[in-house]
Amino acid sequence: MVVGKFYPPHAGHHHLIRAAAAACARVTVVVAPSSGESIPLETRLAWLREEHADTPWVRFAGRYDDTRIDYGDPAVWDAHCAVFREAVGPDPVDAVFSSEKYGDELARRFNAVHVEVDAPRLAYPVSGTAVRADPVAHWGLLSAPVRAWFTRRVVVLGAESTGTTTMAAALAGHYAARGGAWADTRWVPEYGRELTERKLAALRAADPGATVFGVTWDRADFTEVAREQSAAEDAAARAGSPLLVCDTDALATQVWEERYLGSSSPEVRAAARHPDLYLLTSPAGVPFDDDGLRDGEHLREWMTGRFREVLAASGVPVVELNGSHGARLRMAVEACDRLLSAGWGLAAPLG
Repeated sequence: MVVGKFYPPHAGHHHLIRAAAAACARVTVVVAPSSGESIPLETRLAWLREEHADTPWVRFAGRYDDTRIDYGDPAVWDAHCAVFREAVGPDPVDAVFSSEKYGDELARRFNAVHVEVDAPRLAYPVSGTAVRADPVAHWGLLSAPVRAWFTRRVVVLGAESTGTTTMAAALAGHYAARGGAWADTRWVPEYGRELTERKLAALRAADPGATVFGVTWDRADFTEVAREQSAAEDAAARAGSPLLVCDTDALATQVWEERYLGSSSPEVRAAARHPDLYLLTSPAGVPFDDDGLRDGEHLREWMTGRFREVLAASGVPVVELNGSHGARLRMAVEACDRLLSAGWGLAAPLG
């Protein structure tokens, strides 16, 4: 048996679970947070099951445990052990694997052997407390789904030819240049542009003189754009740094769908994520660049106004970028730094 809050799971936890899996034919990992913590129990269970999918004899059982911690109080011990026993079930516990001082007493109460695993944390110098206090400092010790949960997502959006792609790439490059955990800062390209290129290429295969004005769009197209954009965003969040920059998102796709079809669909709205910050690129002072894939110069002001309305209703902080590219980049970096400096604000576990 392995017991913990896993708030959040980190490399030290995985080392402990793998040690138990290597030594035992069956392992039950009891995930026992208090109900007031910030990461849901089911989320932690999903993370752990993904990380240990290669050891199917390891079972993960979750129970909320709202009893305070007091290792000197037998009644408190009884309450905790009742939760653990319910999670384990009726089978006997032969061994308790832990890296904690309480391991001896926990094993005694289950009539089991205590197997201590790296109590000094020499293999992985990390704890849940340390990760909660500073996820960035321990980024390399977090698995992909945990990193994705902590990643701050910033979306750059705007009307056509207002510099969203240029800004997304520059902003990601700025943070990647900081090195360390930031070195893998990524930006997610606009899937809608890729689909436009494919549609136009298909038209030109039949008519070499075709232009973007001949491209047509339907509901299925916008659903595809929204879903593919969100999927690419989710994948990048698992593999990158604590900051992810997205060149548009599914919420922006709603506005594009309104523009072409008059309204947005439930399927597109359902694909939307909830980013941490929006950066809206103003068309002011930005000449329209007709690159052969754009058809909305006359709608830039309308779309910018519509973006303002939709973003104001989103509940997500918004910064509108104006001025030269350099000025816009400085505004974007300042906004992202404010977001990151605010931390994650995770609730403390029961003491």
